[in-house]
Amino acid sequence: MKYILTAVTAIVILGLMAFQSKNFAQTVHSFGDTTIHFEGETHFANMRQLTFGGDNAEAYLSKDAKYLIFQKSEPSKGVICDQIWLGKIPTSANEKFEPKQISTGGGVTTCAYFYPDGKSVLYASTHLAGNACPPKPDRKKYGNKYIWPLDTNMDIFQADVNGKILKQLTTTKGYDAEATISPKGDRMVFTSIRNGDLDLYTMDLKGKKVKQITNTLGYDGGAWFSPDGTKIIWRASRPSTDVEIKEYKELLAENLVAPTNMEVWIANADGTDAHAITDLKQANWAPNFTPDGKHVVFCSNHEYKRGFPFNIYLADLDGKNVQKISRDNGFDAFPMFSHNGKKIVFSSNRNNGGTRDTNIFIADWVE
Repeated sequence: MKYILTAVTAIVILGLMAFQSKNFAQTVHSFGDTTIHFEGETHFANMRQLTFGGDNAEAYLSKDAKYLIFQKSEPSKGVICDQIWLGKIPTSANEKFEPKQISTGGGVTTCAYFYPDGKSVLYASTHLAGNACPPKPDRKKYGNKYIWPLDTNMDIFQADVNGKILKQLTTTKGYDAEATISPKGDRMVFTSIRNGDLDLYTMDLKGKKVKQITNTLGYDGGAWFSPDGTKIIWRASRPSTDVEIKEYKELLAENLVAPTNMEVWIANADGTDAHAITDLKQANWAPNFTPDGKHVVFCSNHEYKRGFPFNIYLADLDGKNVQKISRDNGFDAFPMFSHNGKKIVFSSNRNNGGTRDTNIFIADWVE
């Protein structure tokens, strides 16, 4: 989950889409130089599929774009719960993508991210509470709504690139996850339930100087810093009616959330001047800045009354001039650009043979 989605992480809507994608046929078009590139995806070139099988999501590049870190589950190969994997990006057609698992293998993990120097990573994990996967909620109890669990033993850890845990960064009771690091490497932004609601916090990378930067009722998560570190962007739900507020609070009391109605928000890095930049309805999430800081990308299902597909969109910083940039008939999400803006990586249901698999793709970015 960076979805609360995280996995949410996984991730919220990812789990939903992984389930739904099997219920309709996907049409793969031959476009450009592969069959994984859909007609109309004019911003992508030289696309390559990096993973083949399982649920692979929240894939993020190191600053030098040489390495990728992501979360993966694949029960058929013994990876029951999401674990964190790291791999070198191939530089030639003959080079394989051969990631290694760097998380402990215990519990469930989510939301990994590189430190700017590329020598360390952070991710959230429940492994201190035991090796077993946390139980999943019974959706029938909640009218078969998509329900995402807030694992109460989820904390954020620093590890080296070989998986050695270097430091536990959060220690409060309840959910702490969905962290990313500022471009300068001086602090991180993350989601926590420590105050009784799902809010954003910043903290230095020693686990000190914690500051709450959102305080409105509703889920705030999946935040990213702008390239210059002055702003943040994130996804938020804002229950407003009595019925919505009641449902949100009742689920939260059970350490659950139903993040199916979200908009993209932006603010200064200290949380001031917070405001929504989308009003598209349904689920608008997984936002990120373009490398020049002048635009945003995000995932949305707003075009489809059924709640799917999810595609990736590009917009101005004020949310205007929304442009659809991906075209899969299932699930495209978690876009991230390389630091120099030449590459984009994302997760997608495309080319999965009609299975529920979600894989990672990388492409050259075409302006």
